Amino acid sequence: MDQLNQVAVYKKANVYFDGKVTSRTVMLPDGSKATLGIMLPGTYTFSTDQKERMDIQAGELEYRLENGDWIKIEGEGSFDIAAHSSFEVKVVSVVDYYCTYG
Repeated sequence: MDQLNQVAVYKKANVYFDGKVTSRTVMLPDGSKATLGIMLPGTYTFSTDQKERMDIQAGELEYRLENGDWIKIEGEGSFDIAAHSSFEVKVVSVVDYYCTYG
């Protein structure tokens, strides 16, 4: 899916890690939430409250789910994160991502 239709986008950015990771919250027509964002090169650890799916649109990174091995994505790819867990990313080049929840 390259385009989101009939959505509401929150204007205020979600800013993390001193501005190296930013996103905008998108409310989808079915009431679910997603975020669209950019990650600059660096290493980051995130925690989850609910299940998440990270869809990488462009860029290069390695990710590691809790107690897992490092997996590389170049260009497009995706991965799922369990609720109440954490994951790490090592961003090599600017990453464009779309994250859905639940």
